[in-house]
Amino acid sequence: MTARPNFLFIITDQHRADHLGCYGNGVVKTPNIDQLAAKGTRFERFYVANPICMPNRASIMTGRMSSLHGARHNGIPLARNHTTFVELLKDAGYRTALIGKSHLQSFTGLPATNVFTAEEGKQAPSASLRDAFKDNRHTEDYELENTRHWETPVASRLSGDFYGFEHVEIAAGHADEASGDYLLWARQQRADFDDLVGPENALSDHRYQAPQAWRTAVPEELYSTSWIAERSQAWLEEQAASDQPFFLQMSFPDPHHPFTPPGKYWGMYSPSDIDLPASFGKGDLPPLLAMRKALEEGTDPRDNQSPFAVTEDEARSIIALTYGMIHMIDDAIGRVMASLESLGLAGNTVIVFTSDHGDYMGDHGLMLKLLLHYQGLVRTPFIWHDPQHPRDADCSTALASSVDIASTILARAGIQEFNGMQGRDLLSTSAPEAVLVEEDSQRTMTGFERPQRVRTVITERYRMSVRHGEDWGELYDLENDPDELVNLHDDPDHAAVRAELTDIMLRRMIELQDRAPLPAYRA
Repeated sequence: MTARPNFLFIITDQHRADHLGCYGNGVVKTPNIDQLAAKGTRFERFYVANPICMPNRASIMTGRMSSLHGARHNGIPLARNHTTFVELLKDAGYRTALIGKSHLQSFTGLPATNVFTAEEGKQAPSASLRDAFKDNRHTEDYELENTRHWETPVASRLSGDFYGFEHVEIAAGHADEASGDYLLWARQQRADFDDLVGPENALSDHRYQAPQAWRTAVPEELYSTSWIAERSQAWLEEQAASDQPFFLQMSFPDPHHPFTPPGKYWGMYSPSDIDLPASFGKGDLPPLLAMRKALEEGTDPRDNQSPFAVTEDEARSIIALTYGMIHMIDDAIGRVMASLESLGLAGNTVIVFTSDHGDYMGDHGLMLKLLLHYQGLVRTPFIWHDPQHPRDADCSTALASSVDIASTILARAGIQEFNGMQGRDLLSTSAPEAVLVEEDSQRTMTGFERPQRVRTVITERYRMSVRHGEDWGELYDLENDPDELVNLHDDPDHAAVRAELTDIMLRRMIELQDRAPLPAYRA
């Protein structure tokens, strides 16, 4: 019997597909990730199930859409009674580890904006009856990633595994403000570490003028990217002598904002070398116009998680700094790949690379994420590198989704899926006629009068997005308009296309309705 493969599953955060050399970017240098694609399969049309961190990470873990696992937006953790594919690997004898960002639970500790509000003149339900779920994920089991209570390593506070991971070392947060187990370690290395982080402690450098950008005083060796690589290398060394297969999830908080590449990575790319997206400043959707107006009037704070408009100079600076963060990640991945080689593990370790979602990065003049499902946000990299089945720079143009990751890994490991998993094995099954993207926001943002509920369907040629409570929608011909500049939603000549896409969306939504739980009887 052939030995079961090991897996190194690499996830970056808020990383567009076209911000890699192997996806056609001629500026950012990613030779190690490109090497994986050169002897593996690069998926050209890989889409998120949800373009927000927690929901899509939960979809990756479960192989299920966010409307089913319930983590619809940031702030709702993945329920501990939902089965993950990592638990199946552990059940089959795999050693499992998570090093880096998890974000299956909330880490900010900030109060929610969407809360139960008692109605005047009515008797409010008791506290335990105010939600459709009595187990509403507000217990101590879901406080494990809350950075406001992170005084000891998460492993010391666990009872059993963490969503199937036996070994857990977490970096919560992002950039030079990352925290969690990583921060505990950093403070052990330098007693004054807290005096190195944040904009108030930034080094003086005015080459990059942009929101949420500062030159961190944290040295490269103490930055979260370096810590994640080093801890991954250490864990791999511990596994080298064992006959048991392993699954290691190595998860980087970067290149998510704020934009703070440390050391030499800060000045590695010049804004003058950055070309703006073809769509920069274009488009007339209501929120685009509102965000541009807010930029002109200076009414948008641009210091939080909400999308915002930028100037050309700001966009070039942010993209250049993001390339520095990606370059650092690629260097870190190269060191871990070298460890696999030196430990004799490379020949039987499948390496998978992806991101949890993308970023506008200047598309239509915007930055960050949320609410508008342009390709830069919903399309992510996905690379499958299997040394037992090498490919010569293979490229798949089939439609694929984050929910497919679990099924593909389990199939390669020879493990049967659980009932209710919705993805497909990307290496042996045919693509669907469409992929579905879900998003449910919990607060209003610039350009939107109400929290948004959006459903997007993407076919081989088109992308259509439908919004609850709005009188406008989106329809783009990706074949003739890859930059999504011409909205055909209300074009009479495309009424038939819109009707066909509506039918496809409805059928796909029916297909993605839950098939769990299994019945106890035939009743």
